[in-house]
Amino acid sequence: MNMKNKELVKELATRLKWTSVEVSEMLSGLSSLIGSHLVESDTVSLEDFGQFEARKKGERISVNPANGKRYLVPPKLVPVFKPSATVKTKLKDLGNNE
Repeated sequence: MNMKNKELVKELATRLKWTSVEVSEMLSGLSSLIGSHLVESDTVSLEDFGQFEARKKGERISVNPANGKRYLVPPKLVPVFKPSATVKTKLKDLGNNE
């Protein structure tokens, strides 16, 4: 199953007894806050869920498959999510039950 934003908003609104507008605003604020902290190279931790951080990906050489030319890919920051032990355990248990 692939949960879309509309479905997430609806389910959170039901669970929290909020309106869909309130949930949408909260999620928008959360994503904006996390994004701004990642830009500052901060780590954002959510208890029992995991942490978001920006990691530096070093420069590397890549090959264009269409023409075989090699080119240098410059270093960049990439967002990374590290799940908590709780989430890892739930996923492991889910995988063992299949």
